[in-house]
Amino acid sequence: MSVDRRYAAENDTERARLEALVARLTDTDLARPMPAGWTVAGVLAHLAFWDQRILELLDAWERTGAPPPPLADADTTWINDAAKPFLLALPPRRAAELAVQIAQAVDRKVASLPDDVVARNSTAGSPLNFSRADHRREHLDEIARRGQVLQSNILS
Repeated sequence: MSVDRRYAAENDTERARLEALVARLTDTDLARPMPAGWTVAGVLAHLAFWDQRILELLDAWERTGAPPPPLADADTTWINDAAKPFLLALPPRRAAELAVQIAQAVDRKVASLPDDVVARNSTAGSPLNFSRADHRREHLDEIARRGQVLQSNILS
């Protein structure tokens, strides 16, 4: 059985981008505000949270043999809102480190999944998004745009 594993290379690319960003961000950068009351560190912690969710659900799948039910799009909003105060409470540097550590762990895990698990996930409607790159790209682009706005304001 042949399964599509393009997600692994895409995950590697966006994880490398995340690692490079975290390596160059100062503590001041991590504390910078983002839209909707987030900070750069909070957004990175948000990425870690959703990557950790995949790890936990994969572990449960291994234990039970049943794929998890799909997450309703409407649920992501309240989950993000509920998690936000906790994610923002993390020390900024620790939030950034967790984003990298958990990204590394989830990428290793999803890259090493047996073909039958990847195929079963697809057959089940992809309740687990193995392409972690999409979510990372969205927020890393958001951070980059925010940084450009801040830089242009500083230079003005």
